[in-house]
Amino acid sequence: MFVIAYLLGSIPSGVWIGKIFFNEDIREHGSGNSGTTNTFRVLGKKAGTTVLVMDILKGTIATLLPLLFQSDINPILVGVAAVMGHTFPIFAKFKGGKAVATSAGILLGYHPLFFCIAVAIFLSLLYLTRMVSVASMLGITLVFLLSFLFKDWILTTVAGVLMVFVILRHRANIKRIINGTENKVPFGLGYQKSDK
Repeated sequence: MFVIAYLLGSIPSGVWIGKIFFNEDIREHGSGNSGTTNTFRVLGKKAGTTVLVMDILKGTIATLLPLLFQSDINPILVGVAAVMGHTFPIFAKFKGGKAVATSAGILLGYHPLFFCIAVAIFLSLLYLTRMVSVASMLGITLVFLLSFLFKDWILTTVAGVLMVFVILRHRANIKRIINGTENKVPFGLGYQKSDK
């Protein structure tokens, strides 16, 4: 199950979508990242949305594997293997994305209600800050804190580990945020059409 989950996570959605349908390698454009955000930036809304759904499903399907195999292993632990695959994909020279969407997919498969809460938090933060990186880091931090309410120590432990992991994966973004050069989405609080 862990091997299957890792291989699922290793599917480089953004890279494959870019090469197959646009004859572009998104790693050579934008931020150079192979994840959802850079796909939106480089290839547009349709490609970005497709990659977002694919990356979420990687985590969700991986989390559901114990159910499929009728195993007693905690589903969220198997889901983490998909995050490792997404971040260090064997199909893309071990250079992957930042694992936010795939982490959300784990939550969808493990606790759908909590997933909906997490999505609401992320979208609210994205609207307020206009920065995907800030919404991702603050969002997963709040998810970690809220996980204590569910009294599920495995959920809380994994959420804590993923929080640290996601923040570390955003080191370059943190530098840009401090320098005031971080990319912003074309909507949200304070957005004007003249914004670049």
